[in-house]
Amino acid sequence: MNETIQNLKTRRSVRNFSDKPVAKELIEQIVDAGLWAPSGMGKQAPIILAVTNKELRDKLSAMNADVMRSSGRGPAGDFDPFYGGPVVLVVLADRSVVTHVYDGSLVMGNLMNAAKSLGVDSIWIHRAKEVFDSDEGKAILAKLGVAGDYEGIGNCVLGYAKEPAGDGAPRRDARVFWAE
Repeated sequence: MNETIQNLKTRRSVRNFSDKPVAKELIEQIVDAGLWAPSGMGKQAPIILAVTNKELRDKLSAMNADVMRSSGRGPAGDFDPFYGGPVVLVVLADRSVVTHVYDGSLVMGNLMNAAKSLGVDSIWIHRAKEVFDSDEGKAILAKLGVAGDYEGIGNCVLGYAKEPAGDGAPRRDARVFWAE
């Protein structure tokens, strides 16, 4: 089987990362792959906030957990919605581009699949929209020099699994309809 298709079929979301750091050159390759995702009308609306700073990573995790709790979906007490992953690649996209959510989703897919191809584990964590729509989230972007009206699309958390991921669930039947 083609290596790319094999990676697509075997990539799994990790919910228990080790503390092993991810090499910067691997992060750079993963980010670059994200920037090559297709985009509507070639607008390239998404941007990536590559967070390797532990303090900011922990702050984003806490903000994400607060969003979970405020919606009634999160556990009480200390909870790390990033599952201990040391790197967070936040994908945001320019709201003025009509395809921004789709474009950002393609970036997320590229990030996760590129990570898999390089031996790095990942998971897509939601609530980036709520985090970066908040005043605190907007202040973080401004401090980093991000200007514009960006919507958070997702958090691609990277790291190495403490234990190997299992096999994926079998694919459901009746999901393809041919019109020949």
